Amino acid sequence: MSHTKVSNQILKSIQNTVNSNKINILNNVYNKTDLSNVTNNIIKHVGRNLHLQKNHPINNIREIIEKSIDSTSSKPFIKYNDLTPVVSIKQNFDDLGFPKNHPGRSKSDTYYINDTYLLRTHTSAHEVECFQKMQTLQNNGYLISADVYRRDEIDKSHYPVFYQMEGSKTWSRDNSKENFNKIQTEIDNMKKQLSTFQNLSIEDVDYTHEPESVNCKQSHMTDEETSILISHMKRTLELVVANLFMQRYKNYASSSKNNKKGEEVIPEIKMRWIEAYFPWTQPSFEIEVFFNGEWLEICGCGLVRELAYKNAGFTKETQMGWAFGIGLDRMAMLLYDIPDIRLLWSTDERFLKQFREKEGIFKFKPFSTHAVMSRDVSFWLNTSVHLNDFMELVREELGDMVESCSLVDEFVNPKTGRKSQCFRINYQHLDRNLTNEDVNELHKGVEKKLIEQFGAEIRN
Repeated sequence: MSHTKVSNQILKSIQNTVNSNKINILNNVYNKTDLSNVTNNIIKHVGRNLHLQKNHPINNIREIIEKSIDSTSSKPFIKYNDLTPVVSIKQNFDDLGFPKNHPGRSKSDTYYINDTYLLRTHTSAHEVECFQKMQTLQNNGYLISADVYRRDEIDKSHYPVFYQMEGSKTWSRDNSKENFNKIQTEIDNMKKQLSTFQNLSIEDVDYTHEPESVNCKQSHMTDEETSILISHMKRTLELVVANLFMQRYKNYASSSKNNKKGEEVIPEIKMRWIEAYFPWTQPSFEIEVFFNGEWLEICGCGLVRELAYKNAGFTKETQMGWAFGIGLDRMAMLLYDIPDIRLLWSTDERFLKQFREKEGIFKFKPFSTHAVMSRDVSFWLNTSVHLNDFMELVREELGDMVESCSLVDEFVNPKTGRKSQCFRINYQHLDRNLTNEDVNELHKGVEKKLIEQFGAEIRN
């Protein structure tokens, strides 16, 4: 994508605003309802498309994963990298089997545009749509990369807009020997690729065979189908992880020559599989990597539930396949050693230049870190306020000038029943030092918003 196109999209997003009864997102106008809670601060991120900006770390990670996955298949996966972030509630939740009381549906977690539309909370919102297209395009694999939106806490690793990739591969359940042989051939080819990696160890785990378990096979599938699809899925994702971490280790090793003879020493890549639960797959798993002395979750995956195929219009119980999801910005921060998620949105040349001048995965060199200044805000409330609602107020008022925010104290007055809360806000600008006067003025703005939105009484 050209810088001109990106700039035009950013301009459109900034011009779009939430007024008293309308919401304008990328030149589409939506009527507000009582459910509407998307803010101007969030809307201005729509259209940035960091995952498509050449040399951006998120784009680099996406390309490595796409190349790895295409190497596992006789036919390249279809790529969907420009799907609109505005989806229906049905697409985002109902089609994937989310219960009506699922916490993800809460206004405290999700950015609602109105009673019908929201900003997608995951790329799986397009799963049914992509399954439908798969029937006409005669391709059994697809990948989606996109920005997703969730109300969340404020710290160096969380941001209300982040990037995900998800993918899926599907086969017809004709149970023919030819079909199973094709799947097994791909598995064997992936095993050969994996055998070329030095110092690679993988600890596996099987799915639960107890029929009452939430992680057992789906009732309409055979043990043979379940086992061969899980094997195909795991070998695919093991290759993805191996390629990502090998690129990091090789570049780090070549830059440090990390033994006494000045030779490159590639550290061991240790992976393990654990059982998991996701509403849209069964059985489900997570793959973890041992990195910097601890096990880290890399991605979740599992066999696609029958409901997704049914909602896509497939004949009942005729399809089988797997799906996965991975956080692109989380992987970029991990592999490039980027210390603050806000940097991924930076337009500072000191950040962008590093990725234009080097290829592959390398250690990011932090530029000057500006001072963090803290202020506490204490207030009385007559009604309960969700933690994410307070965080959203702070984000809307401060934008990226808040480094982190945390609850440091709360109690309830036994006589009046009123709740007192105290939050610590750490102020930091990525491009310049803030003065005491700057921070005091910003803090007054937060206190004013607390009074206006929540009826808070500020404690001195």
